[in-house]
Amino acid sequence: MNGAPDDIVLHGPDAFAAMRRAGRLAAEVLDYIAPFVVPGAVTEQLDFLCEEFMRDHGSTPACLGYRGYPKATCISANHIVCHGIPSEKRLEDGDIVNIDVTVILDGWYGDTSRMYLVGENVSVKARRLVEVTYQSLMLGVAAVKPGATLGDVGHAIQSFVERQRFSVVRDFCGHGVGQVFHSAPSVLHYGKPGRGVRLEPGMIFTIEPMVNAGHYDVKILADGWTAVTRDRSLSAQFEHCVGVTETGVEIFTLSPAGHTKPPYKLSRQSDV
Repeated sequence: MNGAPDDIVLHGPDAFAAMRRAGRLAAEVLDYIAPFVVPGAVTEQLDFLCEEFMRDHGSTPACLGYRGYPKATCISANHIVCHGIPSEKRLEDGDIVNIDVTVILDGWYGDTSRMYLVGENVSVKARRLVEVTYQSLMLGVAAVKPGATLGDVGHAIQSFVERQRFSVVRDFCGHGVGQVFHSAPSVLHYGKPGRGVRLEPGMIFTIEPMVNAGHYDVKILADGWTAVTRDRSLSAQFEHCVGVTETGVEIFTLSPAGHTKPPYKLSRQSDV
C-alpha cells in the first residue's frame, strides 16, 4: 500500500508534544501503582488508586464509561488476556498481572500497560513469558520507521514469540491514538514483511502484544469484556504508545522511574 490511507491522521510537532505529556502521565500512573501490587492487594482498590492519581494530576480515565466499561483501568491476572474488570478479587503470591491505563490529558490520550510479578513465588515459566512479551514489544517498536510497514512490525513480534514456543493473540490489536481513543490504523501483532500500511512521519499508534503460553485462542466471558485464554494458559501483555518520526520512532510512554519490565526496584512498600 503506498502512502497513508485517508483515515490515518499525520500529526505535527504540537501533537507530538501533547502526546509526550499524556504518555508520560500514563506511565507515571503505572510507576505509582507498582508498590501496591503485592499479595493480598484487591484489584478494585488498585483501580481506585490509579483513578485517584489520574485525577490528582489533571487528567481523567478514558476507560471509565467507555462503551459501558465500569472501571478506570483494566487489570488482567494470569490467564486473563485483557480487559479484566477490577473487582473484590485479591492478588495471590505467584500471580502475574497486567495493568492497562489510558489518561485523557488536555484532550490527548496516553495509553500504556505493564506487567507486574506478585510476590516472590512467580514460576520460572511465568517469568519467561513476561520477559518474552516485553522483548516482543520492543522488537515491534524497533521495526517502526518511515517506509516500513505494519506487516514488518507484526512480523518482528510474531517471529520472535513463536521461536520461544509461545503464541501471539490474534483477536486484539494495537490502534491509532491521539485526540481519539481508538482510530486507524489497526496494528496487528503478527504479519508478513512488506505487507500492510506503509509508515509515514506523524503517525501515532499503540503496539500492545498479548502473548499466551499455550494456544492463541481466546474467549470473552459473560460480562462482555474479560478475555481469557481458551486453554487457561497464562497470558502477558505490554503496551507502548509510539509516534513515527522523520528518522525512526519515539516512545511516548516510557517509565520516568525506569520501570521497563519486572521485577521493579521500588523505593517503598504498600500497606494495602
